[in-house]
Amino acid sequence: MGAGPLAAPPDWLVAWTHERLAATPRRPWVLGVQGPQGCGKSTLAAALVDALAAEANGARAVAVSIDDFYLTHDEQSALAARHAGNPYLLYRGYPGTHDVALGARVLDALAALRGGDETLVPSYDKSAHAGRGDRAPREAWRRVRGPVDVLIVEGWMLGFAAVPEASLPEPALRPPNEYLAAYAAWTRRLDGFLQLDVASLDTIVRWRVDAERARRELGRPALTDDEARDYIERFLPAYRVYVPPLRARPPCGDARLVMLSDDRVL
Repeated sequence: MGAGPLAAPPDWLVAWTHERLAATPRRPWVLGVQGPQGCGKSTLAAALVDALAAEANGARAVAVSIDDFYLTHDEQSALAARHAGNPYLLYRGYPGTHDVALGARVLDALAALRGGDETLVPSYDKSAHAGRGDRAPREAWRRVRGPVDVLIVEGWMLGFAAVPEASLPEPALRPPNEYLAAYAAWTRRLDGFLQLDVASLDTIVRWRVDAERARRELGRPALTDDEARDYIERFLPAYRVYVPPLRARPPCGDARLVMLSDDRVL
């Protein structure tokens, strides 16, 4: 998967979705997609939505990201203050920096939509507060009209589960690890799970550096190479701790693991 638009999702993914829809007595079928930052989760989800809609008897699919459910700027500031000195809770990203209850309510509202019904999906403005981000005003939220046949939920830490404290490599990870328990409110709503993985964490760092270089070449605001590495390397401890258990114990039985090549091709 590249960073640009996909002409179509992989055939096997479309076929898998159709098989599950045919066998699912209720709607929607909820598919979770987990993978590292920069691997193309949002692009894949959007391509699947378009592919399903384009078919003769098209299924109505909607994609949401866990980024939609970040805390407000004020809430994030308060969280950081409660955990002063903890680098993992200073800014958005790690477990604990989302409004899990809001996310669960939105997922339930989407699942309950019938023809003509409408609900709102929050929008998060990552450019607000000098790039620290904030939840967009309610009038800027996305309107979704029912019915929904497929609900796609994607996020870099979707499916992560708390591990024994003794296995954590540093004390600063203890609070995020404790916050993870609440995220079961999302994962227990999943019917299927797609995990996108890489053989080396160096690949994730390289993707981020390359993405920022591309932005600079286009004349857009971007991080330097060192800044990009500093940013993404903050997440590597979480990948080391939580991805191996996720491979072994996905959050639902109907799960697939896909190893990505360096160019993010499925």
